[in-house]
Amino acid sequence: MTDDAQPSDLIRSVSRALRVLEEVSRAERPLPVKVIARRCGLNLSTSYHLVRTLCYEGYLHRRPDGDYLLGSKVAERFHDMLDAFERPPHAGAVLRHLSAVTGHTAYLAQLADGRLLVVDVAEGPRSPWLEDLQAGLETAPHATALGKALLLALPARDRREVLTGYGRLPRFTSVTPASPEDVEEELARLRPGQVVEEHGQFRQQVACAGAVVPGTHWAIGVSTRGLTVPPQVAALLAEAARDLEGT
Repeated sequence: MTDDAQPSDLIRSVSRALRVLEEVSRAERPLPVKVIARRCGLNLSTSYHLVRTLCYEGYLHRRPDGDYLLGSKVAERFHDMLDAFERPPHAGAVLRHLSAVTGHTAYLAQLADGRLLVVDVAEGPRSPWLEDLQAGLETAPHATALGKALLLALPARDRREVLTGYGRLPRFTSVTPASPEDVEEELARLRPGQVVEEHGQFRQQVACAGAVVPGTHWAIGVSTRGLTVPPQVAALLAEAARDLEGT
């Protein structure tokens, strides 16, 4: 798990630049420098220096009206990050095939620093669009079938470390597991390697299934509208996981 304590050798200018990027990325529309300065708690002069530097490096873009939005370098680093995970060969093709034959959205994910990181997605018309399960985004693993499948594959000690790293587990719906003990009770009824399902724990009226790719730290999954995963979809998911094992 990551250590949230502030390092003693923190470089203030880097920290401020990252705060600027975070504020611009969260904004619903491009921001003027005065608003950036206010939201980041910086003086105006410092903010001007930071945004000019970030624009020069390509991480911010200045519009003709003087407002700022994210630059193209952010997208480049995003794709570099996804590529660094060295997903299984042909993973994209397997996901697209799974989505095509089931009609459901297919996902590829792994655990990174205790978080569930989605690395690739193939959208399907029979699934809802889940904004927290998009490529490059992280979420807590305890409420998702992808996360549960990966947790099930971990040694008990490592799984406990992941589950206790959040303090109180985030609640997504009224039936999300409320504690590490609740998650462990669910997982105790399963065997490693089987398809794992969750029903309404991550999003209301949405069910998901997940399966670990044998011999790897990857999991693939599908989502569906309603609280049932059709048995044939779960079977095709298990077949896709086996297909990825051999790539």
